[in-house]
Amino acid sequence: MLGQLFADGGEGRALSVELPPGDVVWPDPGYSPLMIGYRPAFWLSDEPVSAELWSGLRAEHPRSGLWPLLLEDSVQPWSSGQIAPDTVEEIDNYHTSAFMAEVWADWTEKASDDQLELLAPFGSRCPGPAPAGRLAADPDVVADWYAGLVAERRTPLGLVAAGRGADALAVMGWQGALNHNEWMVPLAAVVRSWEERFGARLVGVGFNTLDLSVAAPPTTAEHALHVAAEHWTFCPDSVIYSAGTLAGYAEQIMGRNAWSFWWD
Repeated sequence: MLGQLFADGGEGRALSVELPPGDVVWPDPGYSPLMIGYRPAFWLSDEPVSAELWSGLRAEHPRSGLWPLLLEDSVQPWSSGQIAPDTVEEIDNYHTSAFMAEVWADWTEKASDDQLELLAPFGSRCPGPAPAGRLAADPDVVADWYAGLVAERRTPLGLVAAGRGADALAVMGWQGALNHNEWMVPLAAVVRSWEERFGARLVGVGFNTLDLSVAAPPTTAEHALHVAAEHWTFCPDSVIYSAGTLAGYAEQIMGRNAWSFWWD
């Protein structure tokens, strides 16, 4: 069954962890005309799973090629196939700096002086991606720790045939940020960059939410403010509704080993 997730049928892949009952999820053709290779998008468990299972599958990812995700317990979009899978190759066409600059320019060109205060001290000037953080722990260890917290919500498991967690967003066809960005592939490119710069790992995915562990978070006010600017272009709602300003949001993420995003 899991072999269906791979273009080559999963040849040479191995998975020693025993899975609970579940089945593959196919995109609804009416919702996603682009059926990548006419394959299912991911595998979904019937019931909630433990953090221990997630960690075991995460450890086997290099051999299995299957990235585990703790998915929000909801019929939509998973079981109903409201997903739009795309190719991993498309992610290569996008870069964090270009995406950030475009979002920043589009919003600030229409913003009033009062609205620009939200983005102080940067204002209309996009600061670009923040420098990399310094690893405080092994990213896999931090991911396992955070999975323990996310699994307390009693979430089902998703398995995606992807080389890294960021790519799973495109492969599974997640559409949770449609109100912010019509195409999810650029967001996957940003998460790739966070994996490299901040030791981030994609742990949980909801209808319109993402949960990432972070092994190299910003630890100074200046760095946190720069990262906050990135987060605003990635998910403005997380900044606006949780803090109201970049400065307030920066205080919330400084030194934190988990980033959560929610799109209205």
